[in-house]
Amino acid sequence: MKTKNLLQLLMVFFLFASCEDKMITKRTYTAYTPVYMSYADLRASVNVSQQPNDAILKVPGKIYFYNNYIFVNEQQKGIHVYDNSNPANPVHHAFINIPGNVDMAIKDNLLYADSYVDLVSIDISDFNNLREVSRVENVFPYIMPEIDYLYPIAQLDENKGVVIDWKVETVTDTVNYNLDNFVFFEKMDYSANEGGWISAPAEASGGGVGGSMARFIIYQNYFYVLKNYELEIFDISSNQTFTSVEKITTRAIAETVFISGDKLFVGTQTGMQVYNIFDAAKPTYLSGFEHARSCDPVVVKGNTAYVTLRGGTACGGFENQLDVIDITDIKNPILLKTYPMTSPHGLGIGVNNTLFICDGDQGLKVYDATDPLTISSNLLAHFEEINMYDVIPLNHLLVAIGADGLYQYDFSDLQNIKLLSKIAVEQGNVE
Repeated sequence: MKTKNLLQLLMVFFLFASCEDKMITKRTYTAYTPVYMSYADLRASVNVSQQPNDAILKVPGKIYFYNNYIFVNEQQKGIHVYDNSNPANPVHHAFINIPGNVDMAIKDNLLYADSYVDLVSIDISDFNNLREVSRVENVFPYIMPEIDYLYPIAQLDENKGVVIDWKVETVTDTVNYNLDNFVFFEKMDYSANEGGWISAPAEASGGGVGGSMARFIIYQNYFYVLKNYELEIFDISSNQTFTSVEKITTRAIAETVFISGDKLFVGTQTGMQVYNIFDAAKPTYLSGFEHARSCDPVVVKGNTAYVTLRGGTACGGFENQLDVIDITDIKNPILLKTYPMTSPHGLGIGVNNTLFICDGDQGLKVYDATDPLTISSNLLAHFEEINMYDVIPLNHLLVAIGADGLYQYDFSDLQNIKLLSKIAVEQGNVE
């Protein structure tokens, strides 16, 4: 009897072993293999570059204005700093190496920036003696450089560090065809990153101004950071450290942030969310405005919010439009009107209700938005030859970033908006 039971157990063992073998196989194929930067190297890499080539704008991302300096993200590489004392002749002042950088915010000469998975603060009071002040590790999700998906991605090992590049190689590995082991990666869009900037709103005293596509913003002594479904708040009252004090789950993937008065407006892939920040350390949800799934930065002036929806991207959806929303009753936002657009990215609202919209291949559009119901009938200017990501209106100066460079316009005379300067991509000289 014991012998029979033993034979049965052995038969079951070989049966399952056989099934298991059929699920595992070796394969050889062409793939993108990761090029890593170790975490040790990442966390020792912040510095001012002395390389002349780093002064050239190559792949611009988000922009920020602080103390007559313009900060321009070089996607995944760092930040260009331009002395903008004379907007007609901005001068490249420095390039700060920050691997994996996309976003930034500044207060009291401290630059807060993402560096792949980490969040760092950098003392920029002296660009000749720049130093990293503090770092919080593993704040952000693990991201990877964009690829064209001609080949699959080879096996990753996050313990080796962050992925800074790809190589196309022939690889052989063992595959277990168990769906639990499959990992799917979403393509990241770093074009001003869906998710940067504003039009001179309510950042803290001593702070700067970003654009409508920003994921970072500063209010009083608090630093707000968006990451997927979460808003994290850091206390930055100390100049030496910053501490996470609150995490709030948003109701959709959050991409952009804007402050007007004591209200925080969050642009998500499914709508605009509004938070009360009377207690800056503990934002409380007030209301939301839902729309079709899309990428949607938001800017606010008075009782009106302006939201652009851009479809055909990783955000999902197909709508391309401008939504104008009445927020007189902040707990009950009401859609006033929708205007069709081509491929709207960032936007800004400046003095005299001047509305700037970066409409993809259709260029930069400038409207008089005094009457929210007749915006399309009040086009003041249309710069068709440029493809803009985002803008920062500053009094009568417009700072704009696009695929081919950094632009500045004087819009003190709305009937004669003048281009003051352009720093072209891959040239680095002022035109």
